[in-house]
Amino acid sequence: MVTALHSIGEYFLLLSRVFKKPDNWKLYRRQILVEMTTLGLGSMGLIAIISFFMGAVVTIQTASNIDSPLIPDYAIGFATRQSFILELAPTVMCLILAGKIGSNIASEIGTMRITEQIDALEIMGVNSASYLILPKIIAALLIVPVIIIYSMFLGVMGGWFVSAYSDFTTMDKYLLGIRWNFTMFSIVYALIKTLFFAFIITSVPAFFGYFTRGGSIEIGRSSTKSVVYSSICILIVNYILTQLLLI
Repeated sequence: MVTALHSIGEYFLLLSRVFKKPDNWKLYRRQILVEMTTLGLGSMGLIAIISFFMGAVVTIQTASNIDSPLIPDYAIGFATRQSFILELAPTVMCLILAGKIGSNIASEIGTMRITEQIDALEIMGVNSASYLILPKIIAALLIVPVIIIYSMFLGVMGGWFVSAYSDFTTMDKYLLGIRWNFTMFSIVYALIKTLFFAFIITSVPAFFGYFTRGGSIEIGRSSTKSVVYSSICILIVNYILTQLLLI
């Protein structure tokens, strides 16, 4: 318990250093663009494959489990849309990004720590926490919502593919379900969650990487811890935000 409280305290103290005013915003802007490319564009292919086939599977499972004549056929498209927008795209995809992005961040910063590059930055008078972590957080806050919207679209397209090339439902009924009772608040709700998750999947791995001690084995342990604790934080925050926003 004491160790957990100590780690939480260290995390917030690190964030207080991260959000101190940078000395050179021009350098940070350039780094943010680099991080957006590294964190975002490098994940597009993986997210595309998972989203498309997950949307197809959700559509097939929904169609195969609807056997009541009282449930309209367009409910298949409606269920696919709601599942992806409200939960699968923002939460599941961010859990996947926590594994891909988070481990990379923890490994990168952890390597810099054990090779004394961070110590060198401190000696030169650079706020190493802000210089290394802030661009990653800002880049994630900008690019992860774009990735999630991309995931929503491909998930729905995966369901459309099933409706077009199988007998589970017709394309017209699927498209009717996609449009039925749609509200923009569903998108807003998903993006609000995404912003919190984007902050978690960059700041938590950065924390474990920044405080890595030892050698290459400890880098691996920091990467593992970053994925585990990021995932736990995402699930907890997801529950809290769902309670607050959908009450």
